[in-house]
Amino acid sequence: MRKGSLTVFLSLTIAIMLSLILALLQNARIGAVRMKTECATDISMNSVLAEYNRALYEQYDLLLTDLSYQTDSPSVANAEEHLRYFLQGNFDRSVIGRLTGTRTMTATECEDVTISAYSVATDNGGAVLRRQILAYMEGEPVMDAIAEAGANLGVLSSHGFDTRDVEAEAAENRAQLEAIEIPTQIDEEGNEYQPILDNPADAVESQKGVGIVNLAVPDPSSISTVSVDLSRYVSHREKNRGTGLDEEESLSVIDRMLINQYMVEKTGCFTRPKEGSLLKYQLEYLIAGQNSDFENLESCARAIMFWREATNLVCLLSDNSKVAMVEALAGVLSALVFVPELQEPLKWSMIFAWSFAESVSDMRILYEGGRVPLVKTQDTWRLSFTNLAFFRDHLGGGGDSGLEYADYLRMLLLLQGMDEKTDRLADLMEMDVRQTPGNANFMLDWCMDVFQAEMLITSRVGFSMRIVRIYGYEK
Repeated sequence: MRKGSLTVFLSLTIAIMLSLILALLQNARIGAVRMKTECATDISMNSVLAEYNRALYEQYDLLLTDLSYQTDSPSVANAEEHLRYFLQGNFDRSVIGRLTGTRTMTATECEDVTISAYSVATDNGGAVLRRQILAYMEGEPVMDAIAEAGANLGVLSSHGFDTRDVEAEAAENRAQLEAIEIPTQIDEEGNEYQPILDNPADAVESQKGVGIVNLAVPDPSSISTVSVDLSRYVSHREKNRGTGLDEEESLSVIDRMLINQYMVEKTGCFTRPKEGSLLKYQLEYLIAGQNSDFENLESCARAIMFWREATNLVCLLSDNSKVAMVEALAGVLSALVFVPELQEPLKWSMIFAWSFAESVSDMRILYEGGRVPLVKTQDTWRLSFTNLAFFRDHLGGGGDSGLEYADYLRMLLLLQGMDEKTDRLADLMEMDVRQTPGNANFMLDWCMDVFQAEMLITSRVGFSMRIVRIYGYEK
């Protein structure tokens, strides 16, 4: 039997080897904890983003986390609690581990969670909201429609149709007519009488007080009477602000047109109301910003009518046969009252009245869902002079070519300031989302797009790790 022996050298060697093995084991455990923390962080922060508001996504295709979580107390602390819950859920022991009371070598705990920076949809005048809109619109094949709207505005501008106030010219003409005194006449029996100037334009003038909407809408009683308290919505209240995380923007001309196209696509208007919306004429609200459907409809009607009168007046003046007919009638009427100087203002009063009546006819066609050319020709003129006095009986019908009502609204929308119409779009989003179950207190300025979280993770062996990450829907 041999005696065993252990040399000093071997003892030192084993001690060194054991230390190395234990050090490698500890480093492996720390590496495992780090990897586990990284994976848990990725899963947990994405889980926070996965709690986006469903109603907003379904109606507007935007991904934003509502920090109220369908309560009446919006706060970033709510998101912190959700993030803490998700993190701890990833660190908790398995069912078997809880039943047996065992822990793994990588057992960790979420010690602290703080969301140190975040951006909400309305930050920087709605820049965050616009960024999401552009991300959604990237794949939309809409460049032809966008280019057409810009080209149409160019036509209006190049011919001065966007600045020519025909109604102001007509008012000046009426003042000239009223300033000319018609002398009294003596009839065959020697009685003095005041001749009546039978001007066809008077019948048209008497209708202007009714208002464009009531003249042009086929059934005025069908116009929406909805009105809202704008102080409840984001454009008229003091907004919550994020901390300034990722809110910079630089909008190109194409970007602006894409945002406009998004607004046209996602909102309703008079000819195609959006189902489930609070305000029925949403596109009109983006343009006019009034608190009632009727006021928004009326404001847009006046703007479109401004263009229609200018283009129709030019079209009428370019038709020599129509102008000659009006001149002849004006000459006859002025001769009947023995006031030759009435001929010129009479001619213009009838031209202005004819242009107005034709424009009302155009508006009726648009409200019926038809189309009206931006600039008419003699072939597309509709109202005859013989029907001028009773023009309301000859409205509507036809309208197969040209621009539809939404196309005119698209041009008006292009003329609005970007921040202003973004605020109004935010109002509409709040109105519509609040119509859905559980979202009565929805506020877009409490909807988070991107956030930075700082998390302190500790292990039972004394190791701790502070991790900082930025996550967002486009990060």
